[in-house]
Amino acid sequence: MGDFEEGMKYWRDAGHVARRTLEAMKDELQPGKTWHEIIEAAERFIHRHGGKPAFPGTIAVNNIAAHFTTEHTVSPPEGWEGDMVLQKGDLVKIDYGVHIKGHIGDNALTFEVGNTNNHTEQIKAAREARDAAIEMMHPGTPWHKVGEAAAQPSLDAGFQPIRNLCGHQLKPWVLHAGVSVPSYRCGPDHQGFKGVVEEGSVYAVEPFNTTGEQGLIKNMGPSNSSNIYRVTGATTSRKARAKKQLKPLGAQMARNLEERYETLPFAERWAYPMLEKPFPDADEASRQSKWNALVKKLVSIRFLETYHVLACADDGMVGQFEHTVAVTSGGPEILTVE
Repeated sequence: MGDFEEGMKYWRDAGHVARRTLEAMKDELQPGKTWHEIIEAAERFIHRHGGKPAFPGTIAVNNIAAHFTTEHTVSPPEGWEGDMVLQKGDLVKIDYGVHIKGHIGDNALTFEVGNTNNHTEQIKAAREARDAAIEMMHPGTPWHKVGEAAAQPSLDAGFQPIRNLCGHQLKPWVLHAGVSVPSYRCGPDHQGFKGVVEEGSVYAVEPFNTTGEQGLIKNMGPSNSSNIYRVTGATTSRKARAKKQLKPLGAQMARNLEERYETLPFAERWAYPMLEKPFPDADEASRQSKWNALVKKLVSIRFLETYHVLACADDGMVGQFEHTVAVTSGGPEILTVE
């Protein structure tokens, strides 16, 4: 088996587990279920089925678009009014990634809680947007044509494509690998979307739409409001220690993060328990302040990066569907299938 074929096996296996996770979690989206329960159930499902989360399980309700996972105290994102409990009529996006040896399956869907039929048209348009974009994913297709195809179903149904959120190329251990996939009519001269769909590449295709008029998302809360972090790869624990940027304990923590997650995003609630060993007698308040200080330091030396929660800029309802696609000489192969 050549490298490519072996790689394809991992990509396909990760895609299968990602899809099965997404489908299984649909049944969890019931009124009264907490966001935290759903996220934890998804991550357990991934581990049980032979994968690892490529990023924390995320949930985005109503006007929230993306990038929220719960942290260890299970507090709601800043700016969210009310509890993190699903209500009848909520428009919920669940987005799960699975990796097998770094090969990533990334997929998402939008679901209406309690079958109220308030969001049927928007959900249908978001799904059709994803599928229309994928149909254009043949080698050599200019990216602006993919964007135009993605935009059309939402525009036809009276929704705005979100212009400042994109799909992305995937590479082993790299979730956002350089190339961005547009989901709106960016036009042939847009600097951010030059070039064409490449054969042998893998892309996450994920158009978002909104009932808002601007078609834009904004950052919600502080820069780490998502509770998601990533080791940037711009420096290493060893280099930071050698430059005296980190004390021994900080360097040890940093090394643990590198070894455990490489450069894939991880959740605060996954990493926070690492402080229990070095500080067994610390109370919650002092442990929290040690964690905050460590994160602040690791971000300041560009070892870690953080993510904002993303919400619709004018508080519209947001829809999203996503598949991971490998581009073959014959066209797109959807990897996130059951």
